Amino acid sequence: MQTQDNLPDKQLSDEQSREIAETVREELARRRISRQALAEQAKLSLSTLEKVLGGRRPFTLATTVRLEQALGVSLRKSAIVAAPPAASDVAPDSLGSYAHRAVTWLEDVYITLRPSFGDKDAIFAYRTEIVWEPKVSSLMFREGERTDAAYEHTGQVAVPHQSGFIYLVIIKHGQHRVITVSRPTVAGEMYGIISTLRAGPGSQLTPIAAPIAYVPLRNVPKPSLGRVGPEDPNHELYRKHLRRTVEEAFALFLPG
Repeated sequence: MQTQDNLPDKQLSDEQSREIAETVREELARRRISRQALAEQAKLSLSTLEKVLGGRRPFTLATTVRLEQALGVSLRKSAIVAAPPAASDVAPDSLGSYAHRAVTWLEDVYITLRPSFGDKDAIFAYRTEIVWEPKVSSLMFREGERTDAAYEHTGQVAVPHQSGFIYLVIIKHGQHRVITVSRPTVAGEMYGIISTLRAGPGSQLTPIAAPIAYVPLRNVPKPSLGRVGPEDPNHELYRKHLRRTVEEAFALFLPG
């Protein structure tokens, strides 16, 4: 709907209407003019002006503009009549300023593989989901189905254009855990390094780094989760993925 002045007759929010009404009342008091005089100057009915100033009817954009013209002041402080901004689909600079539509290829459910920190022959496998989270305007990753459920993590995903790598980052109580992986292969797999802390006896923690692989769930017909030993039918497949991290130089581990 449009007014006779060809302005969209858009209703403003209650908060916006209250702010405008307060400003109009202040102008009336400062200039010592009546509401009747203002209504005539703004080409509004006195009834309409009384209702919007009394909070019984919301302001519209058309009414606001007419009052601005009559008073010679802007009533739209801090762009209060602008439509509320839509949730951004661009990640913050700290994560690479990537647009959602540019990283949809990363949204998937993965089997995450890394060496077991407690058994040199076993592989630790769990589920990781990467999804776009509108509330924070970035990709998020969520771990699940870990046998050590207390250590399941949720964090943000950085995709900087410069390096060509992807970073899964957790910052909790000042502690940092960073996983750096390649962009997906044709089959959707990502390979790289996890840098974290290994829990030891009591409260002992030791920095540790290891190869890691993210394999799309659909690529493993009957996935095994938890601590996967040599007797498991998926052990050799999982070991092959972890070896690929180093053998194809997705990551390097230098001797001390």
